[in-house]
Amino acid sequence: MDWILTLSLMLGGLAALLLIGLPVAFAFITVTMIGAYEVLGGDRGLLQLARNATQSIANFQMAPIPLFILMGEILFQTGIAHRAIDAIERVVTRVPGRLSVVTVFGGTIFAALSGSTIANTAMLGSTLMPGMLQRGYHPTMAMGPIMASGAIAMLIPPSALAVLVGSLAGISIAGLLVAGVMPALLLAAAFVVYIVTRSLLDPTVAPPDDLPQMSLGERWRPFLIYVAPLSVLFAVVIGSLLLGFATPTESAALGCLAALATGAAYRSLSFDKVAKALMETVKLSVMILFIMAASQTFAQVLSFSGATNGLIKAINAVDPTPTMVLVGMIVILLLLGCFVDQVSMLMVTVPVFVPLAAQMGINELVLGVVYLLTMEIGLLTPPFGLLLFVMRGVAPEGIGMKHIYAAVTPFLVIKLAVLALVVWQPAVGTWLPGLMAR
Repeated sequence: MDWILTLSLMLGGLAALLLIGLPVAFAFITVTMIGAYEVLGGDRGLLQLARNATQSIANFQMAPIPLFILMGEILFQTGIAHRAIDAIERVVTRVPGRLSVVTVFGGTIFAALSGSTIANTAMLGSTLMPGMLQRGYHPTMAMGPIMASGAIAMLIPPSALAVLVGSLAGISIAGLLVAGVMPALLLAAAFVVYIVTRSLLDPTVAPPDDLPQMSLGERWRPFLIYVAPLSVLFAVVIGSLLLGFATPTESAALGCLAALATGAAYRSLSFDKVAKALMETVKLSVMILFIMAASQTFAQVLSFSGATNGLIKAINAVDPTPTMVLVGMIVILLLLGCFVDQVSMLMVTVPVFVPLAAQMGINELVLGVVYLLTMEIGLLTPPFGLLLFVMRGVAPEGIGMKHIYAAVTPFLVIKLAVLALVVWQPAVGTWLPGLMAR
């Protein structure tokens, strides 16, 4: 079978199944089974699929995925994040667009604890948005920071998707988890600069709000009680990786233990909350691991059919530079992000992009950070960005999708600028992992 036809049928079949509403995991494994049967030799192809599935799921590198998800779920279910947001609001004062700045700070802190963009956005929306609208904030200034900072959880550990990218692409998981920290902090800083600048230019979008009179102790005591101790969680996960004390799996396990200890210390832990956190973890983990079960065979089908090598040769015939190839990958990922979810973006592109990047000499950590940033942007791009619909779910009546699109647009521009910076200056993504290696 001609490689172009094979590639078209595999990707087209996957797109068709997704369009009719089949869940990603089932759509992906259906296409892979058909491809394995046709390309790898009938029953032998299906047997190879079964062997690959066993090896993929039994891979110890997959262990951080459910552990990172569980860590975030424990913190979310115990309500620790909500207390931290209230404490941050007390200490951020006399700043234009104060509540929007609080949103960015709170979203970034919780992103470093949860790893879930959906949980982060929903928590920020339900906690901060009603008060912002009540105090006269323009809906775009209320919703934009919530969605933008909620998506940062894609970059900062504990990020289950970073583990998935590393596993699928053969990138150092510890290196990739650390590589996302600098771009995430740059994004948060750029959001704050934009919010403050816009609020100064047009005070009507974020009216100054009068804080109740509080002593220094009343202002900082909740911060020291509910926010400062959470830095221990971040130090456990990131510090153990940076200092080489733990592998990603071990740091994820330590993070779960630290989350349980934190919940117990705040007397927020209960059997029901732990059970709910475990159930949500199982739901997400099964979906991801189900897809992983078919990923290796999907790549093998493309390789045996000649699709991977054929596409690489066709690109090499144009004689592009590594930067041109990387920009081309980004354009494809951004377009996919407008229509499909993040896991589907990975499944469709990794079997082609990873060999191509290796052929062109593109740094694997830069490729990994590009994946994380484009997937983060995909969460916010119309028409099907997932966080756009999460925001619609928590927004009050009268706010439609057009308001949400308008709110997220300036922050999408900022994210694209940081993505361009990573391409222009790869050290943004590689500097911190380089310190870890030394």
